[in-house]
Amino acid sequence: MRKLRTLVLVHADLVPPETLDGLTPERAAELRTEFDVCSCLRELGHDVRPLGVRDDLGVIKQEIEQWRPHICFNLLEEFHGIGCYDQHVVSFLELMRQRYTGSNPRGLTLARDKALTKKILAYHKIPVPKFEVFQLNRVVRRPEWLTFPLLVKSVTEEGSAGISRASLVHNDKQLEDRVAYIHETLGTAAIAEQYIEGRELYVSVMGNRKLMTFPIWELTLANLPASMPRIATSKVKWDTQYQQKYGITSQQATDLPEGAERHIIELCKRIYRTLDLSGYARIDLRLTPEGEVYLLEANPNPQIARGEEFADSAQAAGVGYDQLLNRILQLGLNYEPLGLA
Repeated sequence: MRKLRTLVLVHADLVPPETLDGLTPERAAELRTEFDVCSCLRELGHDVRPLGVRDDLGVIKQEIEQWRPHICFNLLEEFHGIGCYDQHVVSFLELMRQRYTGSNPRGLTLARDKALTKKILAYHKIPVPKFEVFQLNRVVRRPEWLTFPLLVKSVTEEGSAGISRASLVHNDKQLEDRVAYIHETLGTAAIAEQYIEGRELYVSVMGNRKLMTFPIWELTLANLPASMPRIATSKVKWDTQYQQKYGITSQQATDLPEGAERHIIELCKRIYRTLDLSGYARIDLRLTPEGEVYLLEANPNPQIARGEEFADSAQAAGVGYDQLLNRILQLGLNYEPLGLA
């Protein structure tokens, strides 16, 4: 690939330093994706300029007009403190006729809203858990058809934000309390969905029109005490000491039922296309003991740090980290949004 002027869009608090040496483990973990992407792109010979963005599109406009980047590598997961507003940044890039990596704004709009995702996929007869959304400042009334246990989380926030052991509720009082917690701490509507018992699987998908997938990955929670729910809480996902204590890992899924791998891969491609995703995404699933597969979430622009599920599954397919980032760049250069064709 030719040398590219690459403007890396990151949150203003996550502009990566030249080295992570001397940082606390917590701070280094916060910066891991941004650092890994920028350092690897530089090693590949690209001209890399990280840009911190908080709530002002003007800084992006100014940098694009002055530096004329070939592409923006989009690592933003929010704008103005709101997770689902990252779609507006990408829409702005399209208005600027600027190439970018990752999902298009339509895919972000459909996938960032967990309820909207499930409504669309259910219409297309793709299995999803039963669910109900509880809006801010509304009385919590559970419909009779929605039975316990239920998993309660933010309808728009990602990265297991707000998810803990208490998120799995077994009665109406627990449901009311947890919905209130989501409303008060995250400031978003809450979604309560049917808890699906089974194996938690992740499928990494890349592509615009022609799609490729990497090996199916699995979150291993077998060593958790029996009293703990088998869910990807914030601690399970981000707390390294907690992970080490309970032997929590993610690895290539093995011993899948006969025919399950092919079915899961085809299902994930259907989900990706149905939600109009582009670039790259991770599809989160549950495989029940009976062999049924349910969509939990579709995650456009997932974490791509070294050691995360996406990069690890790519490596298992023989795609090294440098190759992965170059493929993401190429998909961004090849994508043809309205107005850029």
